[in-house]
Amino acid sequence: MSENQPQQPHSAEFFNETRDYWWNEDFLRLMGERLDFEKVSSVLDVGCGVGHWMFALAGVLPRTTRFNGVDREEEWVRKATKRMNDAGLGDRCEFALGDAMSLPFADKSFDLTTCQTVLIHVKNPRGAIREMMRVTKPGGLVLTIEPCNMASMGVFSSVTDSFPTEVVAATLRFHLMLQRGKRALGLGFNSLGDLAPGMMAELGLRDIRVYMSDRATPMYPPYEKPHQRAEAKQWKDWHARGHWVWDKATTRQYFLAGGGEEREFDGLWEQAGRQMAAEIAAIEAGTFHCGNPHITYLIAGRVS
Repeated sequence: MSENQPQQPHSAEFFNETRDYWWNEDFLRLMGERLDFEKVSSVLDVGCGVGHWMFALAGVLPRTTRFNGVDREEEWVRKATKRMNDAGLGDRCEFALGDAMSLPFADKSFDLTTCQTVLIHVKNPRGAIREMMRVTKPGGLVLTIEPCNMASMGVFSSVTDSFPTEVVAATLRFHLMLQRGKRALGLGFNSLGDLAPGMMAELGLRDIRVYMSDRATPMYPPYEKPHQRAEAKQWKDWHARGHWVWDKATTRQYFLAGGGEEREFDGLWEQAGRQMAAEIAAIEAGTFHCGNPHITYLIAGRVS
């Protein structure tokens, strides 16, 4: 697994085809009924990336709803614009460069201000939520979509189910140290979804509601479903390029910042690589299976 990776825009590793399968549309429609989406005429998607979340919302919000998207990466603004144009939604969408901590919009501008997996990447998530509240109209909705990525590391597959207890425990410890190291460096916390409801309450949002996505992406042979093909493609690509959540250099940086010792790192990194290689080999042999759940929270609150 190599340490030498080309620099890419923020989240480039994660804006891939698998995001097309994050949501069940009927579930989003149910959320729309519970959260009064029929009253929403204007939306801001903060940290919009290439437009995956905006595209999903466009299918369940009124056809007259207008969308604004903001992202700090020029490449994502360009690609999100193309995505929505290609989907025939370009006349309802505008995109701009901007940062979650200083949104380029006036106070009380939107009925719905939302973000998907953005707060896990910011140093000050409370500040980002406060800024989302600022641009939301009184009575409007702030809706954050954030995961507990730590939980996914404890999910068993047909490969890891037989791993020794000490190997499973070491992998969980490794990932926890990485998450805490990332946070210590001011780069966000990958399991922020567990904490976001309390933050929103502290900041004064009312009528807070917390739901969990009903979507899992189960893997089982012959891996013919679109989400299974996308998942297998991603795993193989990451392994070929030396990734396990992050590249080796980034992983080492997070590990040390999280309290790990240099002498431990190579062994833990190599074990992570062996696990990924074993799972890919099992996919190619047609023996791999896993329920593959993802703990993703939908956390909503109203602005007073």
